[in-house]
Amino acid sequence: MKNDLEISTEPMPAIYAEKIRTLRTRSCSLEIPERENDVFILHTLLGIELKVGRRRFASPDLATARYMRVFARLGCRSFAIPYDITKISTLADELETAWQLSLLTLETSSAGGTDRELKRNRSRLFKSIRSRIAEIGPGDRMPEFNLSTKQRKT
Repeated sequence: MKNDLEISTEPMPAIYAEKIRTLRTRSCSLEIPERENDVFILHTLLGIELKVGRRRFASPDLATARYMRVFARLGCRSFAIPYDITKISTLADELETAWQLSLLTLETSSAGGTDRELKRNRSRLFKSIRSRIAEIGPGDRMPEFNLSTKQRKT
């Protein structure tokens, strides 16, 4: 059973390491519990908010809220958000697909087991994904902007 969980944890950390952390990113921190969370995207008069438990977090747009929802579901407190807003939507799609793939793999590998075993394996899966994302790290709070403007010759 351990090997099945290892296989199913690959997509999300791989996407995070290879496609997100290689970009210019900024870190995001959410004060949420490190466990599986129910997360809702709310459309309010003030804009779009992410609701995790009783806490609400402002989001600049829907794509960013979808992106943050994936990490909030897992209970990741710190993660990286791409600075280029045009890439967030496609990465959110990929992460949500990987999330569903992980859940599907977990259900098929745990078929025939009790509900208690399924919950335990689900908790173990989320903890594994969360720890691998934490190992990769959220990066810097703000990206570096090394813009050299060589207009004047000295």
